[in-house]
Amino acid sequence: MRVLGIDPGLTRCGIGVVDVDAARRTSLVHVDVARSAPALATHFRLAKIGDEIDLAIKTYKPEVMAIERVFAQDNLQSVTTTMQVMGVAMLCAGRAGLPLAIHTPSEVKAAVTGSGTAGKAQVQHMVARVLGLQKVPKPADAADALAIAICHAWRGTGLQGAGQDGDINVSLSGGVSARGKMTAAQQQWANAIATTRRKGAVDPRVRGKR
Repeated sequence: MRVLGIDPGLTRCGIGVVDVDAARRTSLVHVDVARSAPALATHFRLAKIGDEIDLAIKTYKPEVMAIERVFAQDNLQSVTTTMQVMGVAMLCAGRAGLPLAIHTPSEVKAAVTGSGTAGKAQVQHMVARVLGLQKVPKPADAADALAIAICHAWRGTGLQGAGQDGDINVSLSGGVSARGKMTAAQQQWANAIATTRRKGAVDPRVRGKR
């Protein structure tokens, strides 16, 4: 399977493409960052990023697109523009007829490192290790896009419009269910997500930070 990962951002939008085989071996196909100049009006910046995503789809012919979900932060302006880029990426996927998956940051971290609370440096190091790269892709947006692609390549869940949201499901309380037998990588991901959600459900310190 070939997956196109998108790390949405208005100034820098990460674009990463990976291949994964039946044994879950993952390899790098392409990585880049679409940039837009702050001096341009927002709609022109969005158009430029959309053109770059369209080009990646046309050139590398992915079978699915995966995007990282945006969460509200203190900087409302940053969240708003990032969500606009997310919408542009979704439009590109729709026009190309691609299946679309959306993953939370904690899901991406858990899939790549085994921990939903891993730091950015740890995620980026594991991306390089998984793909057999000597150096971590730069800038960070590039590595993040690859992490999102790897997450979906290994999980195969989160597809928009899927009846059961893919083959594997982890409930908010930490329960794990699967349509068939899980691979070792899928089991590791499911256990990591389940542990994170169970802790979040019972630890008031975690709940209070949400």
